[in-house]
Amino acid sequence: MLNLKNSTRSSALHAAKHKSDRPAARAKEPNFGEVIRTRRRELDLTQDEVASRIKTSTPYVGHLESGKRHPSDKIVTRLAEVLGFDNRELFFLANPHTEALLSVQPERAEGSVSVWDQFRKNEQLRRIHNVSNDEMNMLSQVALLGEIQSPRDLIYILNTVRHAVGR
Repeated sequence: MLNLKNSTRSSALHAAKHKSDRPAARAKEPNFGEVIRTRRRELDLTQDEVASRIKTSTPYVGHLESGKRHPSDKIVTRLAEVLGFDNRELFFLANPHTEALLSVQPERAEGSVSVWDQFRKNEQLRRIHNVSNDEMNMLSQVALLGEIQSPRDLIYILNTVRHAVGR
């Protein structure tokens, strides 16, 4: 992993988030490919160098940057390491549909459904992420460890565990 200062580490991702502060005519947020290309250029890396470091082909990196291909979770993790991004933020940038599904959260009132129950009952979300019964059991134990803020946190934890065990 590149040794970057924290302030530099997520500059491209940070810039992407604040583009919405611009006037309405230019309020379009950059997509995953644009952020990857911008960061690669900031680091003065070629597509070939990035491809070598994330163990893929140079044309594949070009396809990611142009939006012609969608990265796997493993590629997102490798890109985050090589380009100095936060894994979680890059994952959600690469998977905006996931963030949209998870961002709808009802106010937590007395007697309301827990985040774990929301996740457990959301069949569409579990189907999109191919969550197995074993993974559900593991996540139920994780949910007992502390306050989970949103179903999105459980998806992030699941993908982190999947990456760690090579799935």
